[in-house]
Amino acid sequence: MKQKMIDFIVDRVEFDPDNRIFDDEPYFTRPLVAIADAADPLFSQYKTIIGKFHRHPFDWLADLRPDNPPRSGSVICWVLPISEAVRKSNRAESTWPSRSWALTRQHGEAFNVGLRQKVVAFLQERGGLAVAPQLAPGWQEVASPQSGAASAWSERHAAYAAGLGTFSLNDGLITRCGIAHRLGSVVTDLKMEADVRPWPNHLHNCVYHRNGSCGVCIKRCPVKAISKDGHDKIRCMEYVYGTVVRCKGEEYGVHMTGCGLCQTGVPCEKGIPPG
Repeated sequence: MKQKMIDFIVDRVEFDPDNRIFDDEPYFTRPLVAIADAADPLFSQYKTIIGKFHRHPFDWLADLRPDNPPRSGSVICWVLPISEAVRKSNRAESTWPSRSWALTRQHGEAFNVGLRQKVVAFLQERGGLAVAPQLAPGWQEVASPQSGAASAWSERHAAYAAGLGTFSLNDGLITRCGIAHRLGSVVTDLKMEADVRPWPNHLHNCVYHRNGSCGVCIKRCPVKAISKDGHDKIRCMEYVYGTVVRCKGEEYGVHMTGCGLCQTGVPCEKGIPPG
């Protein structure tokens, strides 16, 4: 089942015509896919680390079957690496995201929404309960005392639990294919072999956290939302979802632009920096 699930996701990304920014260029290249055990204690710890509002995988499954909630299952997570052409276009920018990056944020993420729905259908056809938390009624954004902004389900934290990467100074997830990506996840009661978290700690892949060097993402942020103290989510969100959309949305023909300047032109853009 696990390998069939991985093959299904890889095939959708590689061959679905919706994953095309231009005729010969995809939004995303070959994905990384990994599985976390829904009963992993880390998911319970997230209620302390992130906040009580962060929902456990079993919370999402209980919404589907409240009379007999499952107590075993899997969290399927994937990383969609943004293509070199899109990254290159954004690498050259210093104030606004490139048009290709903005198209990827809106239309590429629309492809990712469809992928979540297709994965849910794939699992349901095989007799499982399945839900994409990002698309479920229980998902919501929350004002968090710890971070200023959060949500009822973090796909980055799910991906970390599955062993796909570790966190960076700018709050992104640095994976084997870098930090420039989109993430997806689906929770199911079908049990699959979980992948191992290979990292010694949750910050390992970030050079700044590893040895105090780097910090290139600090310089890349046009509104100084990143510092050696971390990432100011509110300042970042005001720029990404407010200023950039007002100034570039109509020109680019989108209502979601993203930014991604701290994810491109940095040592972790397309892999884990050595050292």
